[in-house]
Amino acid sequence: MQYEIGKIQEHPECKQEAAQWFHEKWGIPLKAYIDSIDECLQCKGAVPRWYLVLHEDRLIAGAGVIENDFHDRKDLTPNVCAVYVEEAYRNQGIAGELLDFVCKDMRAAGIATLYLVTDHIGFYERYGWEFLCMVQGDGEPDMARMYVHRT
Repeated sequence: MQYEIGKIQEHPECKQEAAQWFHEKWGIPLKAYIDSIDECLQCKGAVPRWYLVLHEDRLIAGAGVIENDFHDRKDLTPNVCAVYVEEAYRNQGIAGELLDFVCKDMRAAGIATLYLVTDHIGFYERYGWEFLCMVQGDGEPDMARMYVHRT
């Protein structure tokens, strides 16, 4: 299967579709995604950034990089967020390739250390991420795992 990993800047026509897709996957308000993608498209800085994986012009996976992924450790920034691969496309290495693409792109932008909040155990480790600490999610009763990736 062939797919394309790229930055939203390479596909600005996908802005609305991408914002809607991320909103549906994560339940964060649509406007938050639109605003963040707009800021990314205006190229104001290294963050925020949004990444898409397209297969036959269909969005099958994506991720973002934002300052803070809704947790109490504001010093641990920027954060890879909203990593998602459609179920039918899982277990094919897409998430690993997407994470690698994101890390290389951020490194090229001068950011060598990234953070990621998740409740997965064992998944991100296989892609070079290391468990760092537990963090408190905004409005969340349970702590979440914070990972770090240094390039």
